[in-house]
Amino acid sequence: MNKVAASLVGGGGGPTDAAAAAAAQNQKSFLQRVDNDIGNLVDNFGFLVNAIGYVRINDPPVRNSQEAFMMEMPASLNDHIDRKTEVFRRLADDTNSSLARIGEEASASLRELESHYYSSTLATSHLPGDTS
Repeated sequence: MNKVAASLVGGGGGPTDAAAAAAAQNQKSFLQRVDNDIGNLVDNFGFLVNAIGYVRINDPPVRNSQEAFMMEMPASLNDHIDRKTEVFRRLADDTNSSLARIGEEASASLRELESHYYSSTLATSHLPGDTS
């Protein structure tokens, strides 16, 4: 039997087995190259980011603007806190005056109720010392 007939019948390794092994080897080497290339790209990108960051941060205009921002930020924050504190202080004053007004109204209502009670016939009939 010749080699072609043997490979068709299932005997011995034929050209398809060799081609499959070669394809697997090619795929493995290709994946290794892709993996290495991606690693190199990541390394290069990291280097560029670090280099650009170093140049930008140490650049005098950038440093000056960062310092200005750092100095402006607390001042702006303090202004905001002062405005909010004043708003809350006004609200507290309004609340205190409202509570005082409510207390005065409640006190007046209680005095009026007490006056009505003592002037009513019910109160006069239940006075201490009354024997009726």
